[in-house]
Amino acid sequence: MKNQGKQKRKLKQKLTHKYRLVIMNDETYEERISLKLSLLNVFVVGGVFSFLLIFVTTFFITFTPIKEFIPGYGSTELRIKATKLTLKTDSLKRKLAVIENYTRFLGPILSGKMKGEEIDTLLTESGRKMLSDRLLKASKMDLNFREKIESEDRFPIINSEKSVVKVVFFAPLNGIISQGFDPKTKHFAVDIVAKKNDPVKATADGIVIFSGWTTETGNVLILKHADDYISVYKHNGNLLKQEGDFVKSGEVIANVGSTGEYTTGPHLHFELWSGAYAVNPTNLIDFR
Repeated sequence: MKNQGKQKRKLKQKLTHKYRLVIMNDETYEERISLKLSLLNVFVVGGVFSFLLIFVTTFFITFTPIKEFIPGYGSTELRIKATKLTLKTDSLKRKLAVIENYTRFLGPILSGKMKGEEIDTLLTESGRKMLSDRLLKASKMDLNFREKIESEDRFPIINSEKSVVKVVFFAPLNGIISQGFDPKTKHFAVDIVAKKNDPVKATADGIVIFSGWTTETGNVLILKHADDYISVYKHNGNLLKQEGDFVKSGEVIANVGSTGEYTTGPHLHFELWSGAYAVNPTNLIDFR
């Protein structure tokens, strides 16, 4: 116990023992600065100075633009922009995947590469049934809405009050229907007879997801519209739009032709699909 007490007293004496720090002129030996210090004073002053240095450095790095000049420390604004660009990229990838799925699964059917018997097999295996004409007929409210739009503007309208998109279809070509919609004979379309080179118009706003040639149906255009609707235009003469183009309702996208092995003369083979289901176009469009 006595030894421990002596050691504590010695340590206290070392810490509190005074030392004098003198700064003198080397030539005249004149005393310039004289400081009386102890080890305890040095430790306290050094600790306080270190704390202040760390505090000031942290403050400048955190709250001033100087942090952007530190290697490896990214700008907050740049990180926000990078995050937004990443989210936009993911969104575009998802949209591209949706369009690719439509093209891959519905493209062969809509372009005529898949026969009617193969379509029946796919529908049977997936357990899907074709929508009845009764369900697809426009309601009285829809008919009134369409008449109102036709009298004002020939473009689809967005109902801002309820944020519900209403797709209004218009005739891509005015003429005589030579063959109607008939699922029994695997004719999921209407054939409209017209003069060669007459303009073929988009039935609604949409994006071109297919623009090309098939042996059976010639020049084909496929548009994707809102609410998962798809319109198909076959046996065209010249195609005026390419894949990825955005078209407005009533915009000319092709002209009447007689291309493909299945053609019987200048006419438009027009199909309308809702998702994977064929729709009778005459239930939604007046071709007169």
